[in-house]
Amino acid sequence: MHPFFQELKQGSQALGLDLSEEALTLLLKYQDALVLWNKAYNLTAIRDPKEMLVKHLLDSLSILKDLPKGRLLDVGTGGGMPGMIIALCQPERSCVLLDSNGKKIRFLKQFIADLKLTNVIAVQTRVENEDSIGELGQFDVITSRAFASLTDFVNAAQRYMHQQSIIAAMKGLIPTDEVEQMKDEYSCKVVELRVPRLDEQRHLLLLQRIQ
Repeated sequence: MHPFFQELKQGSQALGLDLSEEALTLLLKYQDALVLWNKAYNLTAIRDPKEMLVKHLLDSLSILKDLPKGRLLDVGTGGGMPGMIIALCQPERSCVLLDSNGKKIRFLKQFIADLKLTNVIAVQTRVENEDSIGELGQFDVITSRAFASLTDFVNAAQRYMHQQSIIAAMKGLIPTDEVEQMKDEYSCKVVELRVPRLDEQRHLLLLQRIQ
């Protein structure tokens, strides 16, 4: 058994998740691959696996219960957070992981190939690339934890949205001013997240166009 198996299981249960043994094992395989590739490719500033477990795995898992159903786009996925983690836990969900960084997408493509994952693809492109927008189409859910500015994320996501699409933005503090600026165009539901062993504020913002 993986040395972090029980820790991940307990952490996910504390988040109210009932993940299968298979999902927990896949998540730890992903973390092991991230640790290995990180030595050569510098995919994430966090190098300690124990810290990764909290700040990458559990942090990404914290949004799972509140995430709407449907085809998902993870914008600025980096090393795959939260998109790969969502894909591993929800094999029935189709996921596209998008980033402009070639090293990070190479890592994700290799991991997808090694594990023969069929519900997730990694695409190296800029979010505003017109060809990519045409090829990838529209998504039910668009997520990111990479964007500093909520306004920038919403502007980037718009091209991939249909009328019912929901933007799921992972944030630390609530960007109250930005939410206020968008209130005429988007409704916003704020979910407070509590990540086990992480003493920092975390929120999920669910934005939907006002019809």
